[in-house]
Amino acid sequence: MSIILGILAIIVVIGLSYLLSNNRKIINFKGIGIMILAQLLTTWFMFSTTIGEAIINGISAVFDKLIEFGTAGVNFILGGVMRGEGGIFFFDVLLLIIFFATILQVLTYLKILPIIIKYIGGIISKITGLPKVESFNAVNSIFFGQSEALLAVRSQFHHLTANRLYIVSASAMGSVSASIVGAYMQMLPPKYVLVALPLNMFSALIVASIIAPVKVPKEEDRVDIADVSNEKSIFEAMGNGALEGGKIALIVGTMLVAFIASLELINWIIQAVFAGVTLQQILGYILSPIGILMGIPTSEVIDAGSIMGTKIVTNEFVAMLEFQDMLGKVSEKTTGIVTVFLTSFANFSSIGIIAGTVQGIDREKGGEVSGFGLKLLLGATLASILSATIAGLFI
Repeated sequence: MSIILGILAIIVVIGLSYLLSNNRKIINFKGIGIMILAQLLTTWFMFSTTIGEAIINGISAVFDKLIEFGTAGVNFILGGVMRGEGGIFFFDVLLLIIFFATILQVLTYLKILPIIIKYIGGIISKITGLPKVESFNAVNSIFFGQSEALLAVRSQFHHLTANRLYIVSASAMGSVSASIVGAYMQMLPPKYVLVALPLNMFSALIVASIIAPVKVPKEEDRVDIADVSNEKSIFEAMGNGALEGGKIALIVGTMLVAFIASLELINWIIQAVFAGVTLQQILGYILSPIGILMGIPTSEVIDAGSIMGTKIVTNEFVAMLEFQDMLGKVSEKTTGIVTVFLTSFANFSSIGIIAGTVQGIDREKGGEVSGFGLKLLLGATLASILSATIAGLFI
């Protein structure tokens, strides 16, 4: 029964995307079918084979070791600061982003990441028929945050049509940055966080390619990675990466204070009218039908829906902190589905981040992104539902 519901959920996501499409006549259904098949094979391989499990365990072990190295740096600057039994979130989770951002910047300076991203994107483009810039950006978005991913293709912005701009923006919103994956893995099961990365890459492309399909002439279909890094030495790259990581950690911490406090205020207002009711509960009931289709057990769908809704109206960190308290109280299936759903930037605040970044690159195109902002969030949310549903089929 869960498989039938999962297939129905995939059909619903594709159907809603089709209804939102700007040009149904040129949708690349062959490429979309290939990407859905790639998602199914990737998830099956990672969850259901010995080699796949070994790969996940190996990657998790690498992240654990990197977290250990990062923790050593954090402990050095904290000195004898006392931490309680639960630790201090900013110190134990957010400050680790600095170390991960440093590593990413060094790998970018050495041209290791850009080359890997370019050729993986090229393979995806060749197999699916999608343009190279969009494929490159989708892979790039696995490693870099929304702003950084868009800046990496800024030299191509002058010839991006509105539909191509939508796909690029959707990939940035539908994925997460590798610099904060370590923080996610500190809060939620690592294997589900890791499987979400390739699933979200494909889901963002699938949904965006239906909503905003494109056909690009071969002479315009190229990717330039020459200017992805301006550092003149590895030490400059380390310094810039550390500063960027510190900025991200501070931004995330600031947003958490604002969103959690605002959520408490909203709940206080709601409870003044309806005693015992919270915004999370309301969102849980609203999202429960799609939660059932995704494969979440009916007994847990209200609680799971409240977490998913919280992520959409606030951000993934707020939702992850709430869901962390539910781990062990819900089934493994719910844990996996909700974790995959949460592992993306699909929330209201991301509209402003993406529109602001594009505006900084090209003022006119920044206005275009603002114009389709809500449609962008809807597409990214559909992509998260698709990723979580496919993961649920194998849990």
